[in-house]
Amino acid sequence: MAHLSQVCRLTNACLHSPACRVQTCRTYKLASRQLASAAYLHAARRASPSIRHCRSQPRTLASSSASVAPTSSYMESLPALVPLKVLFGNPEKTSPNVSPDGKSLAFLAPSKDKDVLNVWVRPIDSEKANMVTKDELRGIRQFSWSEDSQYIMYLQDVGGDENFHLYLQPLDGKPAKDLTDFEGVRAQNLVTDKHYPEEVLVGLNKRNPQVFDMYRVKLETGELTLDTENPGDVLGWLTDAKFQIRGAIAMNPTDGSTTFRTRETLDSEWKELMTWPQEENGGPVAFTKDGKSVYVQSSLGYDTTRLLQVDAVTAEEQKVIAFSDKTDIGRVMMNDDTREVEAVSFNYLRREWNILDPALAEDFKQLEKVEDAEFSVVSETADQRTWIVTFSKDDGPSASYIYSRDTKKADFLFVTQPSLTKYKLSSMRCEVIKARDGLELPAYLSLPVSADVKLSGGLPMVLNVHGGPWARDAWGFRPDTQWFANRGYAVLQVNFRGSTGFGKSFLHAGDKGWGVGPMQDDLTDAVQWAVDQGIADPKRIAIYGGSYGGYACLAGMCFTPDLYACGVDVVGPSHISTLFQSIPSYWAPMKKQLVHRVGDVENDQELNERISPFYHADKIKAPLLIGQGANDPRVKQAEADQIFNAMKEKGVSAEYYLYKDEGHGFARPPNKFDFYSRVEQFLAKHLGGRSEPLLKVEDSSVVVMHEQ
Repeated sequence: MAHLSQVCRLTNACLHSPACRVQTCRTYKLASRQLASAAYLHAARRASPSIRHCRSQPRTLASSSASVAPTSSYMESLPALVPLKVLFGNPEKTSPNVSPDGKSLAFLAPSKDKDVLNVWVRPIDSEKANMVTKDELRGIRQFSWSEDSQYIMYLQDVGGDENFHLYLQPLDGKPAKDLTDFEGVRAQNLVTDKHYPEEVLVGLNKRNPQVFDMYRVKLETGELTLDTENPGDVLGWLTDAKFQIRGAIAMNPTDGSTTFRTRETLDSEWKELMTWPQEENGGPVAFTKDGKSVYVQSSLGYDTTRLLQVDAVTAEEQKVIAFSDKTDIGRVMMNDDTREVEAVSFNYLRREWNILDPALAEDFKQLEKVEDAEFSVVSETADQRTWIVTFSKDDGPSASYIYSRDTKKADFLFVTQPSLTKYKLSSMRCEVIKARDGLELPAYLSLPVSADVKLSGGLPMVLNVHGGPWARDAWGFRPDTQWFANRGYAVLQVNFRGSTGFGKSFLHAGDKGWGVGPMQDDLTDAVQWAVDQGIADPKRIAIYGGSYGGYACLAGMCFTPDLYACGVDVVGPSHISTLFQSIPSYWAPMKKQLVHRVGDVENDQELNERISPFYHADKIKAPLLIGQGANDPRVKQAEADQIFNAMKEKGVSAEYYLYKDEGHGFARPPNKFDFYSRVEQFLAKHLGGRSEPLLKVEDSSVVVMHEQ
């Protein structure tokens, strides 16, 4: 089964959407049968915390409006510089995943010779681990156990092209088998079920590049058989307790609506059970054990989604399981034997749990005593008695434990990045900022660790804009946030309108709001809030972001050129019409949703010119740095080339760094070290913060385009 948020993302064509969508027929509550992600522990915003409140600590703010540069005493008061290689290097260990039989533990760790992330396996009661995969370049970031505990399954692409293949890795270290060995074909929607350990389901766009048919794969032989053919509009599938595909999530290409179809048996015709118009949010979660009902999350009749149980034939509402008036349904924890809901989370500023199963309440109570941090159950055994639990903080690395539900005892496993514990890191404050029209924007503020901030005009600040844009920022540890704060900058992250998780009104308030609309206005208003609060020096503010955040950077530099002292655009689109024309073919069913939310830029040239930074390059006044992956399938290299060349033609200079073996973002540590080192030199020059000496990275694929 898919994690609930993954089902939701099936109907959100985000520029930074997950590399692949993974389902597991075990539960919604765990990543144990999902492909574990290295980023899962590295970025605590993906964790599932317990009930806690944002920490509140005093900050020293200026009372004068005069702007001055940082004083040497201020910089001297900051804690030691955290090296870039500590912040952005590979974790020592991450993504712990217990085998279904409870005998072994798998995790990601760097290879000793090449520092490339691979899967390691050890006995559950021993520290001695063996590296079982042999990746030598990009590193493995998504893996899972097979349900029989005999293999590791993982996904890997080539150079960031996102045409993922599914590999089956024996535990003895023998070569992995490519189960989807088809050139130019992408594997996604992996589904497993502990009751059917000998096979898996996987989606492939082998027959048609635009759609994914579901194939059933025999793990022992590698035999691959077509299970369910995609009629052309299905984005995701749902299996029942018998591991049969009985649900399909489709998007109507003409109006952008989402429909959940079901069938009673494999021989029955598909019938439309529920439809959500494009302005609504909703989708299926799971079938009940008897298959007669379905859990769905739906905003029909309400602003936020509710978790419901409905009849699988008539869609009659049988019960309301959980809801919040303020936020959408978050994570759903289910018992994969009974298929009953155990708990549901909600996240406005911090995640809170509505616990429905008393047995789970006792476990949560015990886990809250282990560490003063938010915890997430990331893996469990087939009998559901042993959990792997990760504790995540905003100001430190994640720690993982093995927890026995029988003894209520948690035993320490490892800290993801122990080298980070040597440094003082910043906490993340929760804020609510009012936009110019009164809309409340959930936001997060991180300030440098300093006991004596004495600035009469505020700190230099980085506005860090999230991608998507149909995604959200959340509380937790982030390397980029800590990096900026450690260098002496305030860091502001804003959930502008259009961000997800806050109800359909908040989401659709961002429709057609790109560039010169209210989405960008929200960012401008957040900056003004920080200035008015005495947090930010109005003359030393940078805008930084990746994907949509990169677009927001370009838009901010073009449409509010006096607001920012500099900007950093990472894989951001600059020409929205060419972006639409070059999106991956398998986004075709979601095209109408893009048109509705952004505008019909391919047929409305006036709109395209109004919101595309490409046409406003001459308005850019402040220094700009561009980072791009040459193999990016979502925001292609042409987007970076276009804005760079347009600026060049207008006599406006920019720094442009292209990484030849990267895609939508940077995965290889040498490329990350090279890029972030260049960025911090750039920020130090234009904002006055701290930096390490420029790193000389031998194995980076960077091409310095502005020197070509």
